[in-house]
Amino acid sequence: MLGGQSNPIELGNVHWLRSYDEAKVKSKTESKPIFIIFQEIPGCQTCKSYGSEVLTHPLIVEAIETYFIPLAIHNNKGGADAEVLKRFNEPAWNNPVIRIVDHDGNDVVNRLNGNYSAAGLASLLTQAIIKDKGKAPGYLQLLADELTAKQRGTSTATYSMYCFWTGEALFGKVNGVVKTSAGFQGGKEAVVVEYDPAIVSLSKLNEVADHHQCNVVSGGNFKADVTPKYYLSNSKYKKAPLTELQKCRVNSALADGLDPGEFISPRQLANLK
Repeated sequence: MLGGQSNPIELGNVHWLRSYDEAKVKSKTESKPIFIIFQEIPGCQTCKSYGSEVLTHPLIVEAIETYFIPLAIHNNKGGADAEVLKRFNEPAWNNPVIRIVDHDGNDVVNRLNGNYSAAGLASLLTQAIIKDKGKAPGYLQLLADELTAKQRGTSTATYSMYCFWTGEALFGKVNGVVKTSAGFQGGKEAVVVEYDPAIVSLSKLNEVADHHQCNVVSGGNFKADVTPKYYLSNSKYKKAPLTELQKCRVNSALADGLDPGEFISPRQLANLK
């Protein structure tokens, strides 16, 4: 099995099997789909970037290794690799292709090709886990939402309120919000809200703000507070390596007196110890 520093750059940090037959056996005994990457090794810059930028993301690596049997097939080799290529009708000397299949080799979700982004892979993993388990882990769903939002473009809105810590907790739990920043603008306490307009509209955010006596702020320079995410900053989770969207959800859950564990991965929690 390959993994970590022993991997070629094209395969990132995932611990991979190299035998399809072995992967099929493990898939059946462990009741997990097989995650196959057909990768050119040594490969072009696209292949290297996919390994070094996508397959090194700790949450993506964790999801692949936890919910799937990872299998790497070199698409520019002969022997057993060439046999697997032929079995799945995959071309040789190609950019990265992802297939997620059951132990009989049947596709669980559609083949991923031509999308070499972390957002694309996180979304595919989420779809496959939902198909297999009925529900994806919260940390992975948040990652897919955050990366997809960044990929298609986000917008921002700024609101003033009596307490920006309360404001961060309020907006941080709104579906479609991917980041909040507490600080001062125009002499008032304010929160900058970054959101995905494909998920939540500005008018909806304004409704939330109006319902909680928050006002739209325009003009002036924003100065960030020294204690962002107040509830998170004063909890045991403050040192966890969380994404911005995870920080929002964890901070809001803590403000509401709820357990934020559903938003944090097992490996992130382990890092706290």
